[in-house]
Amino acid sequence: MSQNKFVSQFTETEAIAVQKLKDALPEVLTEAFGNSDVYTLWGVPLDKDLDDERIKVILVKFLRARNLDVVIAKSMLIAMLKWRKEFSADTILEEEFDTAVFNETVGFLYKTDKEGRPVTYNFYGKLDQHKVFADVNKFIRWRVQLMEKGVHDVDFVKIDSMVQVHDYLGVSIFGRTANAKESINIIIKLLQDNYPEFLSTKLFINVPKWGSMIFKIIRPLLPEATLKKFVICSNDELNTTLESYISRDNLPKVYLS
Repeated sequence: MSQNKFVSQFTETEAIAVQKLKDALPEVLTEAFGNSDVYTLWGVPLDKDLDDERIKVILVKFLRARNLDVVIAKSMLIAMLKWRKEFSADTILEEEFDTAVFNETVGFLYKTDKEGRPVTYNFYGKLDQHKVFADVNKFIRWRVQLMEKGVHDVDFVKIDSMVQVHDYLGVSIFGRTANAKESINIIIKLLQDNYPEFLSTKLFINVPKWGSMIFKIIRPLLPEATLKKFVICSNDELNTTLESYISRDNLPKVYLS
């Protein structure tokens, strides 16, 4: 039996698909980078001959995102590796951003949930849209860095996913600026394409009544697998909801007052 708890939970179909994708890694790397030299992704060498089960934990994410279709998952993996090279994702943790714009009023990584998964907090109500989204590319790079910080804490042995908290306190019904809409649409697709199956739970907190109504309208349009990861909570349920997922000792100060 596998020593990795995530691999041991694979179905037979998943195990077969993962092995096929692992065997195809030299082809994947060649198509992505022009050669089959081993590339290290999130601290894990993508070497088909390496007996490291973390590789399988990563590969199954792409397969599950594509309904275990090996051919389509392979294409997704290749596209992601190409994007990482073009975007310079491997060095983004070294980049610095203007803290007068990108600070704790926009988002941050803070401790873990009760299962040890890293938690990122994203705020949509109190940020200055004209400053934060003034440069769409700059926001995208900052948001990817935040994602990479979280992934850096995922070891693919004890944990394989993250928790996101989206705080809508103070969000206006009148919506976002054009740059804000563009930035958010880009980042949603970018995270879906390049960080598949990393989301364990997404907590929507301080959601205004009109926001809850909108969610009820779009709920039937969302896949069941996505809905299972979403938790919508109102102001009255804030503390109870947060502390059901995250120990009070691990909550940021903003939620302890």
